[in-house]
Amino acid sequence: MKKGLVYRSTGSWYTVESEGVFYACRIKGKLRLNGIKSTNPIAVGDWVIFEVDSNAAVPEGTINKIEERRNYIVRKSVNLSKQTHIIASNIDQVFLIVTLNNPTTFPAFIDRFLVTAQAYQIPAILLFNKMDTYTKSEIKEIEDLEEIYQKIGYDTYQISAKKSWKIKELENLMLNKISMFSGHSGVGKSTLVNAISPDLALKTAAISTQHKQGIHTTTFAEMFALKAGIKIIDTPGIKGFGVFDIGPEEIGNYFPEFLILKAQCKFNNCLHNNEPNCAVISAVKSRVISPVRYQSYLQMLEEDSPYRN
Repeated sequence: MKKGLVYRSTGSWYTVESEGVFYACRIKGKLRLNGIKSTNPIAVGDWVIFEVDSNAAVPEGTINKIEERRNYIVRKSVNLSKQTHIIASNIDQVFLIVTLNNPTTFPAFIDRFLVTAQAYQIPAILLFNKMDTYTKSEIKEIEDLEEIYQKIGYDTYQISAKKSWKIKELENLMLNKISMFSGHSGVGKSTLVNAISPDLALKTAAISTQHKQGIHTTTFAEMFALKAGIKIIDTPGIKGFGVFDIGPEEIGNYFPEFLILKAQCKFNNCLHNNEPNCAVISAVKSRVISPVRYQSYLQMLEEDSPYRN
């Protein structure tokens, strides 16, 4: 038996690294029935125990066990709306790559992402990409957004993956860590990986001029081992995140600026919606809390899925 790290998951085959050797592995049949409620029982970043097939011409094996996950991040399954899909596990930090246009990353999406990361206890960092393409007024818009998130404790960076601006700073943040890159299709995830490690030459594609949306170039989540202990998980472009198994009364706990004020609300179970003497609502009215963030919160409250059981 060997212990290895999952680098790639395609649904039927898994690329597992152990002691510098990469093995193509399948899952032992009964593992699928082990109470796992996601469409993919094994995700990139999982540590697994597997048995090597000594008769195979190339390194192959069978996965018998998944080690307990330190954390993981999920999204709604594309085809099965009531199930989850684990994007990756055992992540040290996650970077959300944001673009103002081509494609547009709306604040509501940023907030869903941050709530998801907060719920699964994964430090999140915002990267505002394509800074070389914006006008002065657009740069001001980005700076205003940065101010909102910096104020509540998130780190933000202005970068250009295409021009390799500020890439060295990001590399320093990633030393000896497993970092996940996420964001809509077309925001520059694969371009950023290429900027850090050009020899990988990941496939990238231009933005669709008709719909101003990204074209999917990454089909499956995949981990890449780079220099200085840097490991990056590149993920497919996604449209939405969901936090599962939490009730409406818990969502506010994942907004740091709400959580600080929660004890000052009149009611212990305050939803910060229309209750009297709500400290959060008062803070929104006085602009201590961003009205944009508050609108994102209300949208999450109103939706039956994915934020409710």
